[in-house]
Amino acid sequence: MINKIYDYGKNFIKENYKSLIILLVIFLLFTIELPYSIYTPGGAVDLNKRITIEGEYETKGSFNMAYVSMVRGSIPFLLLSKVMPDWDIVKKEDITYQGENMDEMMARERLYLKESQDAAIINAYQKANKELKITKTNNNVSLISEEAKTNLKVGDKILEVKGKTINSLEELQEIVGALKEGEKVDLKVQRNKKEIEAYATTFKTTDGIKIGVGLVTTYEYQEDPEVKIESKASEMGSSGGLMMSLTIYNKLTKNDITKGKKIVGTGTIDILGNVGEIGGVKYKLLGAVKNKADIFMCPLENYQEAKKIAEERNFKIKIISVATFDEAITKLEQI
Repeated sequence: MINKIYDYGKNFIKENYKSLIILLVIFLLFTIELPYSIYTPGGAVDLNKRITIEGEYETKGSFNMAYVSMVRGSIPFLLLSKVMPDWDIVKKEDITYQGENMDEMMARERLYLKESQDAAIINAYQKANKELKITKTNNNVSLISEEAKTNLKVGDKILEVKGKTINSLEELQEIVGALKEGEKVDLKVQRNKKEIEAYATTFKTTDGIKIGVGLVTTYEYQEDPEVKIESKASEMGSSGGLMMSLTIYNKLTKNDITKGKKIVGTGTIDILGNVGEIGGVKYKLLGAVKNKADIFMCPLENYQEAKKIAEERNFKIKIISVATFDEAITKLEQI
């Protein structure tokens, strides 16, 4: 029986080896990735459908989160980018930190997404005079430098440093800054919902003593009314913060600031309401136009680039730039 199977397989390969080689080559072409990615025109996510609040007010228009589409750099897609309009190749080193792989980059970007969601909720509830109480602050490892000597991983929550509970990045910096160069720092972290022991070794920089990790702060809170934000596993990054905060605020207040318009936008936001610069504004503006938006909202730092693209391509879309959450609300109320 085994001999028959062996003979059949041997004959099948002999008769079809050319087709099998072609299939193998095609498979390798699509699976082997070069150190590049491809940015393509993005789209817009209707946040009215993603965010729900108990007893929310009706919205006639919509707030939409602009996004950039990204294709990993396999050979066929790299070749296709040579003929497709607005398909632009970017080097891996331009979207990752030195020594960081793509998985670590995506883990970091997911942390940024959580950070932006928290800031969006906090800003919106405070501005709408709704109840929100921050119950816990989490300090998450978002970046590990090449100089770092540590077993920390991106995504770890730092709970204690040298036996002291850490509530903020400033507290961590204060403890580490007082240590000597080359000193081992014992840490307690939460990784995959388990508390484990970790370590890092201090080193000297021009800015003082460091352990070579970056942190992202996220929050736990109790809000009334309750808000729920739905996200897909493929979504990451902080650039949706501004639009999420506007969506939440609009659902919490009686006055509909969309004025029945389709508003697509982008911009980071911190818990103080500052709107920050984003990357890929070109692809986000193209996505807004493709989705027939009435208004495109972006950070002040990205306005000139967006305006230039709109003028070059004769887009009729209205572009609004803002530096703060309050300014965004004011400008929308004035439309």
